[in-house]
Amino acid sequence: MRRICVFAGSNSGVRQEYREAARALGQEMLARRLGLVYGGASVGLMGVVADAVLAGGGEVIGIIPRALLRRAVAHEGLTELHEVASMHERKALMSDLADGFIALPGGFGTFDELFEIITWAQLGLHNKPVGLLDVADYFAPLRALVVHASAEGFIPPADLAILMQEHSPAILLDRFAAYTPPGRVSKWTELPLEP
Repeated sequence: MRRICVFAGSNSGVRQEYREAARALGQEMLARRLGLVYGGASVGLMGVVADAVLAGGGEVIGIIPRALLRRAVAHEGLTELHEVASMHERKALMSDLADGFIALPGGFGTFDELFEIITWAQLGLHNKPVGLLDVADYFAPLRALVVHASAEGFIPPADLAILMQEHSPAILLDRFAAYTPPGRVSKWTELPLEP
């Protein structure tokens, strides 16, 4: 495992714990010599995790859509900054460059990135680990929704294993290091993708 993609808010949230967890994740990645792939911004939790990795001389690759680059939110001190045309292109490049995915607290953008990468795993388009760094139980309502969707027959129970959840960056990254891709995840991998 060489790089982890971190999805995170472009805001910092109302709790100091969110910033502390973003910093701790960046420091833990640095200690393990894991590069960071992320959305390329200098603001919010995105900026905190990037700054933590950069502070120790680690590799940080940002991927930012042109529209956001024009708003002057791009981080200027990254190892690499890729400018892309769209949010979809951003997520595709993040997926290509990363060996696993972690979500920190965030809003609609973070949820979008997280659910798309989970869906790609469900469809068998990648077999990389996906995890939540659950700071101050931020993701508890999301986990409850996912379990409810499974109980209601919309997510196969076996697919719940796609999404790991931990409160500690070290424990989550230990699980990533020990990760073995599952076999067939769900019935969706049996469906033909082309007519």
